[in-house]
Amino acid sequence: MKHRNLTSSEISQLQAQGCTAANWSDVRVADGFCADYIRRVSFCGTVLLGTFNKDVTLAGGIVRHSGIEDATLFDVTVGDDCLIRSVRRHIARYDIGARTVIDSIGLLAVDGECTFGNGVKVSVLNETGGREVIIHDTLSSHEAYMTALYRHRPAFIDAIGAIITRSVDAVRSNRGTIGQDCLITDCGDIIGVRIGDCCKISGASSLKNGSILSNASAPVYIGKSVDCEDFIISSNSSITDGAMLTRCFVGQACHFGHGYSASDSLFFSNCQGENGEACAIFAGPYTVTHHKSTLLIAGMFSFMNAGSGSNQSNHMYKLGPIHQGTLERGAKTSSDSYILWPARVGAFSLVMGRHVTHSDTTNLPFSYLIEKGETSYLAPGVNLRSVGTIRDAKKWPKRDGRTDPVQYDFINYNLLSPFTIQKMLKGVKTLENLRYASGELSDSYSFHSVKITNSALHRGLEMYRTGILKFMGNSLISRLQDKDGGFSFSSEEQMRARLLPDSRIGRGEWVDISGLIAPKSEIEALMTAIENGRVSTLEQIHEAFKTMADNYYSYEWNWACDKFPEVFGVDPEKMTAQDAIRIVGEWKEAVVGLDRMLYDDARKEFNLASKTGFGADGDRVQKEIDFEQVRGDFENNSFVKSVLEHIRAKSELGDRVIEALKKL
Repeated sequence: MKHRNLTSSEISQLQAQGCTAANWSDVRVADGFCADYIRRVSFCGTVLLGTFNKDVTLAGGIVRHSGIEDATLFDVTVGDDCLIRSVRRHIARYDIGARTVIDSIGLLAVDGECTFGNGVKVSVLNETGGREVIIHDTLSSHEAYMTALYRHRPAFIDAIGAIITRSVDAVRSNRGTIGQDCLITDCGDIIGVRIGDCCKISGASSLKNGSILSNASAPVYIGKSVDCEDFIISSNSSITDGAMLTRCFVGQACHFGHGYSASDSLFFSNCQGENGEACAIFAGPYTVTHHKSTLLIAGMFSFMNAGSGSNQSNHMYKLGPIHQGTLERGAKTSSDSYILWPARVGAFSLVMGRHVTHSDTTNLPFSYLIEKGETSYLAPGVNLRSVGTIRDAKKWPKRDGRTDPVQYDFINYNLLSPFTIQKMLKGVKTLENLRYASGELSDSYSFHSVKITNSALHRGLEMYRTGILKFMGNSLISRLQDKDGGFSFSSEEQMRARLLPDSRIGRGEWVDISGLIAPKSEIEALMTAIENGRVSTLEQIHEAFKTMADNYYSYEWNWACDKFPEVFGVDPEKMTAQDAIRIVGEWKEAVVGLDRMLYDDARKEFNLASKTGFGADGDRVQKEIDFEQVRGDFENNSFVKSVLEHIRAKSELGDRVIEALKKL
């Protein structure tokens, strides 16, 4: 936009309207500028003004004309049709986008050179340092995971640190920006904060050294009494109701409110925090905590629900708060749970009670970790048959609140994947070895500071084998199936051709790098490329993660293909139709059997004990009616109906596959 000097008549009008300037020649305006709506404004330094031709509608339907009233501007650019009024101190060194409203604030300024939260080192996981993550605008959970945890590769840490530093330097400036169509009202001090388009800030107490990455597709809301310092808040997020964040990164579509307090923590896509507090946590996608008495500290989480009163300790009162722990994806805690770090809890497990023995159950996923008489007991695999586990897996993709066309976290929602199945395979070997070492008739078995009862061990073996059969059968059928759902192969040769692996990528170990499930070999290859300079920008790193996500199902089949001899005793390249029929039959039995367990688990929510408290002041009949009116009946429950439909659909699919194979 071109700007011109004020005319003498415009200067006279502005002076008559209570305006002053250190030097009127430093105040320049756009063509079409009208001075009628500039009142009681003090201009200092270079000030560029747009036009003020349109009305602005405020809360409650109040209409005001755009303009500037009761403000001091120092080195400020104001876009067209802005409304700025009642600035108690001043606005300094900001470029303000068109149609933005700034009303009743204390101070808005950039004080010297600033990187707006970029470059802040967050001491995640270890309060005393050593795993710092440098935050920046495009930080993903995957990049942060590698930076925080792969300290065994110092060359990688140095190389990615240099890449991030270049990105930080690119945003370094002594001027701040406020995007178009923003609304900033009733705030205290905003110092060194960069604000994107369509952001709404209402009643914030203090915002210092940060970036709010709002945009028209995914606006950000900052609410009353919010206090943030050294922060980045990504698109679609909201921080409300007195939340306090210090040295924190907030990913896309997160929500914090009701006085939530966090320091030195990273939160990625779709996290929620209310009432409680966090310190030095790595909150991967869908980490959720809602309760006042909950403290999350020095832990790594993802797809996690924290029960009320859930706490951890990272301090043994010896060398300081130096310990850390991990709840792998999908693990959650019940009310009043406690874990003394260091410890590691396997994926999709439930923690109940107090645990102080530093257990490691990473290779026994889908378990219950419970306390009995101050002893930690593990029930392996039982969470596979839990309604809650399946409900969680279904709800996460539905609750993805990201509307930004650019998304940085590549989230894999699969419950069963090479990551969890490899752990089940190890779990089977672990349980079999325990049984062999301690004897078939032992009452209980000891494993990594936890006890496993005899019955729990046998049930765990059964559940893991069922889960493995389900996954492997799913992979086989998906590979045999046409895109339209049919099965068009007409010979065993054509069948085997479909079962050939796409490549060798995916064979070997898999990892979950905070939401992205990928072959470990690909992660290591990326780190090597960063170390030797072949990958030298954040954009290239983002594309590498995207490639892994896009090729997941190809890599998954490569892994499954490699495991067929171990699980079924059959090489896919030599598989006969009879082999395939046997495998599909075992798959069908596993799927239907697991669904029947889910069906029975759901029925518990409708038994007599669950009806306690219903039918107030009435008899048994009234209790039944009251329960049904509130909760519905079992057979018409939406989840129950979905389980029955799943049984029908998978049974029908299995029959169709077998029928096609019998024709070969």
